[in-house]
Amino acid sequence: MNDLNKIVWLASYPKSGNTWFRAFLAALLDPEGKVPDINQLYLTTIASSRQLFDELAGVASSDLTADEIDHLRPMIYRQNALESEEITYHKIHDAYTLLTDGQPLIPADITKAVLYFIRNPFDVAVSFAHHLSASIDRTIQVMNNPEYAFCSKAYRLHNQLRQRLLTWSGHVKSWVDESGLPLLVLRYEDMLSDPIGTFSKAIEFIELEYNMQQVQEALEKCSFDRLQEQEREKGFHEKSAKASSFFRKGVSGDWKNFLTNEQVQQIVEVHGEVMKRFGYLND
Repeated sequence: MNDLNKIVWLASYPKSGNTWFRAFLAALLDPEGKVPDINQLYLTTIASSRQLFDELAGVASSDLTADEIDHLRPMIYRQNALESEEITYHKIHDAYTLLTDGQPLIPADITKAVLYFIRNPFDVAVSFAHHLSASIDRTIQVMNNPEYAFCSKAYRLHNQLRQRLLTWSGHVKSWVDESGLPLLVLRYEDMLSDPIGTFSKAIEFIELEYNMQQVQEALEKCSFDRLQEQEREKGFHEKSAKASSFFRKGVSGDWKNFLTNEQVQQIVEVHGEVMKRFGYLND
């Protein structure tokens, strides 16, 4: 390939179906047709990987501040695109933001497309609380905090770089409304209710040529039961150290069993506009 538009971003707020799609891609693109190993999803690089940064930057990220790292990240992704002979896929939880010099964290000139995964924030609150090993009240505070960032504690050397999430709705709007990148929104609920149709639409958008039978076979290889079974047998290195599991339930509507009326109202007050827009809230 001659142009640098080689990166497909798999973007999402945490716990919104991103990892499931990565496992699906691994199954779909495997020439041997094997069941994907959840601990070897190398096809879909994690954009905030400290190892990726260190390998391409030529300088140890541990010697830099989080702000200095952010200013180098666009260069890292360009270098990655330059060295890649094929389309590459990057999982990313960062919101789409501009750096202090005005350049975007995610460069348009190396972007082929964005698949943006969105999930009902009621369900996100429950699943994210489990991931963070935090209370639901604390997790809702995180989702409502425009300054929240993953891996931001200066006294720890995290295995991933700092990722600014903004609020839940701020994250959605940053990618969908502000990035200006070619983007397809995939609702987690549609991935569950119509997997073949939804996943087929995704691969068509990123210009992969596979038929419906191949999509169905790939989906069977990365069913939620199989992902859970793998995690029980050998663990999952992307799981939070505090969480009991990464692949928890993989369902829609579980929030009704956990959220109080007050917690529901706290989410609606901050995110109601975006929730209505994507079908998570009626009048």
